[in-house]
Amino acid sequence: MTESTTEKSVKIGRGNQQSEFPVLEGTIGPDVIDIRKLYSATGHFTYDPGFTSTASCRSKITYIDGEAGLLLHRGYRIEELAERSNFLETCYLILFGELPKADEYKKFVDGVTNHTMIHDQINYLFRGFRRDAHPMAVMVAVVGALSAFYYEDLDTQDPKHRLIASYRLIAKIPTIAAMAYKYSVGQPFLYPRNDLNYAENFLYMMFGVPCEPWKEKPVLSKALDTIFILHADHEQNASTSTVRLVGSTGASPYAAISAGIASLWGPAHGGANEAVVNMLEEIGTVDRIPEFLARAKDKDDPFRLMGFGHRVYKNYDPRAGVLKASADEVLDELGKGGEPKLAIARELERIALEDAYFQERKLFPNVDFYSGIILEAMGIPTKMFTAIFALARTVGWIAQWNEMIEDPEQKIGRPRQLYTGPAERSYVPLDRRG
Repeated sequence: MTESTTEKSVKIGRGNQQSEFPVLEGTIGPDVIDIRKLYSATGHFTYDPGFTSTASCRSKITYIDGEAGLLLHRGYRIEELAERSNFLETCYLILFGELPKADEYKKFVDGVTNHTMIHDQINYLFRGFRRDAHPMAVMVAVVGALSAFYYEDLDTQDPKHRLIASYRLIAKIPTIAAMAYKYSVGQPFLYPRNDLNYAENFLYMMFGVPCEPWKEKPVLSKALDTIFILHADHEQNASTSTVRLVGSTGASPYAAISAGIASLWGPAHGGANEAVVNMLEEIGTVDRIPEFLARAKDKDDPFRLMGFGHRVYKNYDPRAGVLKASADEVLDELGKGGEPKLAIARELERIALEDAYFQERKLFPNVDFYSGIILEAMGIPTKMFTAIFALARTVGWIAQWNEMIEDPEQKIGRPRQLYTGPAERSYVPLDRRG
């Protein structure tokens, strides 16, 4: 195959059998070759394991420049949103495309707040799980079960129903996540409180108990709110692509988001911050860092340095810098400034950033490197880390799902394959097989 590129198209083929394909330009970022007619024109498919070179959709929501370490939501830098905005305002931005005016913001917050309770019968679902069930397993099941309680939202072509489903999911997943935790420790469920902000309400439902008044923790709720913002959306990652693929069939939004939660659960995706904390525990002390760095460089050693490197970012993850400062603030507030894991993390980051091995491979700290330290310092068990990630990412999934449904170019997802199995052959009766 040969290629020649013009300003607006690319020719692919052999000799006189070349076909021309248009080049589509985005607002920013690489142009893409429109290969929708590739098979009919050439008889060929593309081969792209992991879809790392394939644009599956047009999107106006999130843009990432991995080489520059840039993350934009609707054109706004993630660092600016983390510093100046809050999670629900960022949700509005991601969902509707613009920052809200004062009245729009109040209406949106009220709408989310008024949907935080769940149907009382859902409480009985938890009794079917073992107490030691992973919270992500519980969330996959319970979020999927919402389809049985809000059946009117199954009409995905109705914008009104999609909007209500969006409010419900953003509002109810924190309640479900907190209930999953409470069930695991044998404590009673707490109903959400409409007088608390989004992050504070989640902390209350996680750690509050009926026998004591709740004491607000502004530093912790602000740090958690920041974590929510930093995880709100991240373009066409594995879980977002899963939500779009399931949603492309016309399935319930709750089924699509449940599938996204299942995809996020994997240690290569949403479970990485849990792996970072486990790695820091394994290292144990600062003086053992050189030993583990040597192991990370040894191709014959299965040990991997968790929290470094990213599928997209080939520079410092912009979210990691925000969380590094937040980690200092949270641990100081909790009197844990001398926490061994934080000391190990800081020294590990310093050495790795100066080491030629990691520089050459562009293995910089990512968002998972510090988020686990912050969550653990708050008293959140490692099993809940990915559940909190899912809670934050829900708004991104919903926005991407809505965008996919409204896009007239989108159709049911159906990837092709390069078949390498046996060619056609005839059936041989059992008694004649040698």
